[in-house]
Order: sequence, then C-alpha cells, then structure tokens
Amino acid sequence: MPPPTLEREDCIASSYNKKTYDRLHLHVAKHFCQLPSMPFPSTFPKYVARADFVEYLDHYVSHFNIHPEFRTTVQFAKYDEHTSKWEVKAAVGDGGGVRCYVGWFLVVATGENTDPVTPEVDGLSEFKGEVIHSTEYKSGTGYENKKVLVVGAGNSGMEIALDLSNHCAKTSIVVRSPVHIVSRWSLNSLFLLLDLLPLHLVDSLTMLISKVLPALKGIKGGNEVVFEDGKCHQFDAIVFATGFKRSTHLWLQGQSLTTY
Repeated sequence: MPPPTLEREDCIASSYNKKTYDRLHLHVAKHFCQLPSMPFPSTFPKYVARADFVEYLDHYVSHFNIHPEFRTTVQFAKYDEHTSKWEVKAAVGDGGGVRCYVGWFLVVATGENTDPVTPEVDGLSEFKGEVIHSTEYKSGTGYENKKVLVVGAGNSGMEIALDLSNHCAKTSIVVRSPVHIVSRWSLNSLFLLLDLLPLHLVDSLTMLISKVLPALKGIKGGNEVVFEDGKCHQFDAIVFATGFKRSTHLWLQGQSLTTY
C-alpha cells in the first residue's frame, strides 16, 4: 500500500489550476521541469503554457495511479525520538474530524509559494478601487483604460504588467530596488542618445519616461496612492505581486529539520 499523500486543496497542482493568470508560461525550459519517468510531449513548446502544464500533471497522476487525500490540512507534525517515527495530525474537510498518521519518514513538499503575502499599507482598507493579489489575477480583460498599479517586479509582477498594458490599461509598477523599465520603442532612441549625451543624462531621461514608481507608502482620499518620494497618484486598481510565505512554521515541530 503506497504511503498517503495529504493535500489541503481539492485538486492537484492548485497553484496552477486556481492561482495563476491565463498567459502564464513556465519560465524555465521544459526539459528542466518534467517529472521522473514521463517527459513532456514533443509537441509542447520550450516554455510550457499553464494549460498544457496542468494537462501534463493530470496525465501524470492518472498514469501512475496517484490518489492524494484532498481537503486534508496538516495541523501538526513532529518526530518522536522514542519511537523514531513521525506523528502527523490533519483536519479533514469541513467538520470531517482529525486523522492521525504515523510513519518512518515525512516528506514536506509544500514549496515556497504556499500562502499569498499582501503587505500592510496604511489606508489600504479605505481604497475605493479593486485590490487583489496576483493569485486572483486572470487577465487584463476588464481593465481597459483603467489606471492599474502593480506592486512588485518579480516574474508575476512583470508579466501581469505586460498583460495589462496589452489590454490597454494604464499600467504602473512599484519597484523597491533601482531598476529602469522602458518601452521597446524608446529603447532604441536611448541607445542613440548614448552617442550624443553623457551616461548620467541619459539615465535621468530614462527615469522620466519610465513608469516605475518608488516604494508604496500609503493610501489617502480613497483612491490616491502615496509613494516614498512624497508624490501621489490616483489609481483604479492595485495588484499585489508581492510573493508568498511558507506555512510549515504553523505545524512542523522540532529543530534541525530539512524541508524540500
């Protein structure tokens, strides 16, 4: 009998099934992402689309007859030094009680992207527009001609900002570190200017034409966002692409543990 696999969601790969935007592609070439004993189909592109990846995972589960125990949320896991075994307690569904598991080994495969993180921002609860985390964003449809602020410039933040712009939203990005983002059409002009002007002047010009804003400080007046440089801008929506945090600290007990 295979060891139990516990999954708090109601499906496999819940991050890709429920919490990703439509245009998502894997950011790493497919041969680095395929699972053991089943390569990606040769018809898949080098960077696999979200829908194709979900289909691949569904096929993998079916082919190898994997049956996770869905809607089973681990509440406690601890290694017992006396028995040399792991003790695990998990809540089942809504009102389904608690199950106990005992085993020689425990594999923690919850990853880095367990729970969405939205930073605390003064006045955010008073913002009159839409506020979502990147896990709730699907596409730029419906954001046409709206002023949208994307907070965070990681993979998700940059791709969501691009998607919004492609859907004719007026998109701005908050970036804490010094980075310049310019449109493709202006980039060639900037290279030409480097032959005519000193670097520091071209750098200043880049800042003027970019839509990158400093760190977010707070919200006032219902729709005005205040930034660390003291400037204020109005927005219709805010998308927080501010990452995730682990959940293991809530239930994984003990010291000197190696998690994967």
